[in-house]
Amino acid sequence: MSATETTRRRLHPAWIVAAVAFLALVGAAGFRAAPGVLMVPLQQEFGWSTTVLSAAVSINLVLFGLTAPFAAALMERFGIRTVTATALVMIGAGSALTVLVTESWQILLTWGLLIGLGTGSMALVFAATIANTWFSKSRGLVIGILTAGSAAGQLVFLPFIAILAQDPGWRQASLLIAAGALAVVPLVLKFLKNSPADVGALPYGETAPEEGTAESAAAPAVESGRSSNAAVRALQVLKRASKVRTFWALVAGFAICGATTNGLIGTHFIPSAHDHGMPETTAAGLLAVVGIFDILGTIASGWLTDRYNPKILLAVYYQFRGIGLLVLPLLLSATVQPSMIVFVVIYGLDWVATVPPTAAICRKTFGADGSVVFGWVFAAHQVGAAAAALGAGAIRDATGQYTYAWFGAAAMCTIAAVISATIRKDAGAKEPVPVGAA
Repeated sequence: MSATETTRRRLHPAWIVAAVAFLALVGAAGFRAAPGVLMVPLQQEFGWSTTVLSAAVSINLVLFGLTAPFAAALMERFGIRTVTATALVMIGAGSALTVLVTESWQILLTWGLLIGLGTGSMALVFAATIANTWFSKSRGLVIGILTAGSAAGQLVFLPFIAILAQDPGWRQASLLIAAGALAVVPLVLKFLKNSPADVGALPYGETAPEEGTAESAAAPAVESGRSSNAAVRALQVLKRASKVRTFWALVAGFAICGATTNGLIGTHFIPSAHDHGMPETTAAGLLAVVGIFDILGTIASGWLTDRYNPKILLAVYYQFRGIGLLVLPLLLSATVQPSMIVFVVIYGLDWVATVPPTAAICRKTFGADGSVVFGWVFAAHQVGAAAAALGAGAIRDATGQYTYAWFGAAAMCTIAAVISATIRKDAGAKEPVPVGAA
């Protein structure tokens, strides 16, 4: 048996890296489920307003987004493993320190600053970086699987957070989140390699005869990143990308995506359901079901992205989401009706199905800069999420309900669908961005 045949029979190391990356995303996702569940207990204990707690979530979401492009560049400069392990430690520390808060400004530091920086370094750009560095084929599928890791984290943690928040209390729920993040660190340090070259392999999908070109094409950004400051590289990529119309179309669409997922449903669905008399554990269970179908929807979206026009997929995803938000105020009640189950399933399938096609457009249009560009697009996602989290909280305090927030989000989804459908198919060819330019 030849060496080539033996290599083909072995599991490619890219899949081991992808598996560990999936677990890391699961561990980092614990806090993603927390604000909606912990908001009511914190209000009951400290008397803080919805706006104050929404502000903490907004800081978290802004940092979550703005850290992402710099994290992508840092991964190129210092390695994926080091940045990922550090991020998980920050998430664990921020969640653990939350149990000591007594003043509202302290929750801004733990929920906002520490966890925001940590989760930002483990944002969806991490999935794009893994896929672009380790895979030359099936990138869409891999990004879909890794993105589903965040949904899996929500699925794993959310029911337990909801139960612990009621008895014995929200502090124990915070410690569970910390433990989940820290438990993955040893696996990351041992198995999450920085690049195929570290294990003497080519990216998955490349063959030995193409070695000379494959290695230079697999991760050119890594080499350029190591020779320059990570922050400077991130800003240089932003400057180049900002001259391309496709970048702004993706920024606008992804900002609306963040507003209608993390910012609105992720933060305010449970408090809104509680307003209608639904128990928090029941509402948390519904969000867990969203997480289940998010896994299926995101993986399916990755598969579709490898086969169909990603801009059309984005338009369809956004429009279906808008329809769901439009009818949501009619579905909320003290008990779970069949119509609510239908909403949860559809919204779950659509939750972050937008990530694989968005990442694919970034890669196609911006080449080696694609991962960092996706980081900036993701930053817009989180700015949109932060604005929605704060805005919906203010609407709730001003009107006593969330109805206007749901309707406004539905309208924004239609706008995102139109923007996505009009992305120029040949944008990459007509508006090239210099790859690896200093």
